[in-house]
Amino acid sequence: MDIGLFALTETVIELKNADLTLGSAAASVHVLKGIDLTIDAGEAVGIIGPSGSGKSTLLMVLAGLERLDSGEIFIKNAPLHSFSEDALAEFRGRNIGIVFQSFHLIANMTALENVAVPLELAGISEAFDIARRELTAVGLGDRLNHYPGQLSGGEQQRVAIARALAPSPALLIADEPTGNLDTETGKQIADLLFAKQAERGMTLLLVTHDNSLAARCSRQIRVRSGEIVEDSAKRTVDQAVPA
Repeated sequence: MDIGLFALTETVIELKNADLTLGSAAASVHVLKGIDLTIDAGEAVGIIGPSGSGKSTLLMVLAGLERLDSGEIFIKNAPLHSFSEDALAEFRGRNIGIVFQSFHLIANMTALENVAVPLELAGISEAFDIARRELTAVGLGDRLNHYPGQLSGGEQQRVAIARALAPSPALLIADEPTGNLDTETGKQIADLLFAKQAERGMTLLLVTHDNSLAARCSRQIRVRSGEIVEDSAKRTVDQAVPA
């Protein structure tokens, strides 16, 4: 028997009955309601839904930035729900790259320092060499010593992408990465994200209000009122099963 016919797909993310309420008493909001989700290595997943649907909170849980009230989360088989804060921060620094809408660069650090310092804090050697290489790869080889205030919005987002890619993460998470950019710059940033995801074989999770951007992903997940109400992967499977 040719075992090559039975290729094994690696699961990178697994959520089991994920539940989360934010706030307290009368101000509490049940943000995630018993979500189950499995995402495989190399998938590009667009997460869409109206404001307040829970999609960004879901992303923060998957990024290890928000704790569940109950349920389980595994990233690369690691049980993040049982990690201490220190262990979670260390795991996140080595395995998860995050790109935010508002860049989150440190104003008094150069582009090079913004990418290199998180690597140093994570104990990664040759941090400045890696940072220089990543910034060059996103088209900023001539802007290494510029501060965020000296860079355009698109250039700042490129620095943020270089910072996210620098640890060679298995998982790249982007929360509205084009939301603060004009249409043309946003398209360039989206092109860069998808190019890097394909080039490196990473798993990409992208939260966006832009349906056309989500459509570029191989899989789309729609969230409403804290629940997954549509998953293109499951819909395809359902349609493939005879009645």
